[in-house]
Order: sequence, then C-alpha cells, then structure tokens
Amino acid sequence: MSGPRQVPTVAVVGSVNLDLVARVERLPRPGETLPARGASRHPGGKGANQALAAARLGAQVSLVGAVGADPFAAEALALLRDGGVDLDRVITVDDRPTGTALIQVDDDGETTIVVDAGANAAVTVPDGVTADVVLTVLEVPDDAVAAAMALPGFTALNAAPARDVAAEVLRTVDLLSVNADEYAALARTADLDAQPAVVVTRGASGATLLRYGREAARAVPPPVDAVDGTAAGDAFTAALAVGLAGGLDDGSALRRACAVGALTATRAGAQPALPTLAELDALLEAHG
Repeated sequence: MSGPRQVPTVAVVGSVNLDLVARVERLPRPGETLPARGASRHPGGKGANQALAAARLGAQVSLVGAVGADPFAAEALALLRDGGVDLDRVITVDDRPTGTALIQVDDDGETTIVVDAGANAAVTVPDGVTADVVLTVLEVPDDAVAAAMALPGFTALNAAPARDVAAEVLRTVDLLSVNADEYAALARTADLDAQPAVVVTRGASGATLLRYGREAARAVPPPVDAVDGTAAGDAFTAALAVGLAGGLDDGSALRRACAVGALTATRAGAQPALPTLAELDALLEAHG
C-alpha cells in the first residue's frame, strides 16, 4: 500500500512534556509500593508526540506550544528539533515549569500516567497559523483548543485526557479521535452522531471510524509484541489525520493509522518510539 496521494502541511496546537518513566512488573494497586525495574526520561506530551509522528510520516509540521525557562525545556524539545518540526511558535514562560508526565509501564505495555501541565497551561494560538491539517489535544487550555479548531483547514481533535468539550467547538471539528472510555464520557454531554467523523480506538482490538454516527470503516492493527503503549494513541491520531487529509479513503487511512499505533507500542518511550514512513510501509507490506 502506498502512502497518501499528497502529504499535507500540519500545525499542532498542543502540549510539550518531559516524561519520567518507571518500568514495573505490574501496575501497583492503591497504597502499594513496588520496585521499578528501571527508570528513564523521554520527550513527550500529546501535542509534541503528534507533531513528531506526523513529521516522521513525511509531513511538514509546525508546533504551537509552551515550555518553561528550565533545564527540562531543551530535553523536551530535542527530538522535535531533530525531526525537523518548526518550533518558532513554541514560547518560553518564566512563571511555570516545563510540563512533566509521571508514567508507569508494566510488562504487558499497559500504562498509568499523571501529568503536571506546567507551561502547557500558557499555550495560546498566535496570529498567522496556517496549515492543511490542524491538530490539537485537551492537554492545553480550552481557549487554545477552540482557537485551533477555528483555524481553516482539516481540523482534528484528540479529546484526551477526557473532559467536556463545548458544543460550539465540536461543530468545528472534522475528525474527533477518542478511545472507548473518552467516547462514553463525551457522549453523555454531546451528540456525537452529529460529528462528520469520529474514530474510536480500542487498543489491540483496533479502531472504528464513524461518519455521522454510522460505521464507515473498521480496522485492527497487525500483530506485534507490545512494550509500551504511551504514545500509540498519539501516533494513531496523527497518522489518521494525515492520511484522510492527504486523500486516502477511510479504510486505507484507518489501516495505516492502526499500523502506526502498533509500531509505536513495540518500543519504549513516547517520541523515541514513533515510526518512520519507511517502517510503516515495511510493516504493511509484511502483513499484506
């Protein structure tokens, strides 16, 4: 399967974090202390992950975000810079630290994540942001989400972490990306059948793309040995938005996005795990 017929430009309005990761045999129960098998630091943040994921798939990407004036900032931005993501609209704020995420990963690749927003709470959308695709996440303020989704172009909202989204914002969203729990939470307050496209992810069970409440496509990821699912959902969302905006049909775009998510889960860390276009094409070719 070839890539999208055209590679769109992408603007991401989103979070930048430094991930502090502990590997454990299993996730601890409330009140329980477990020994870690190792600890590491990786660049992360849902917005930054999606920006780098799109760049590694060949898109020209810019990021709108914020970091603190602290040592974590350079480390959190390092892979984005190396990956060619335009960081001209990432601001540095003096009164907040760079965002951090505390992540536990068990032997099955399952995770628990606690995020301190830090500088991400200061993200705003400046004038002059243009792109074929605009992506945003709920790790930035509501005003930034609304401003991002009001920009021209194909708009995609990864509604995570779960919280209510204003109806007037949802009306501007071309692609809403949620997992099953996030879908259920949003459906309690929003008419998701009115959305042009909603993709619901279910991890290893795959994903379903709904158009105005009707199933348009369904796909499952190729079998892989999962190591760490931290950024799999971010990679999936970026790949699906790039595929749909680049001219792929629903089924092809969804299959590619599932494969990107699966590949991401085979490696440790968030951004270090994100696959390249060549790796994606090789996996798809290997699995027919």
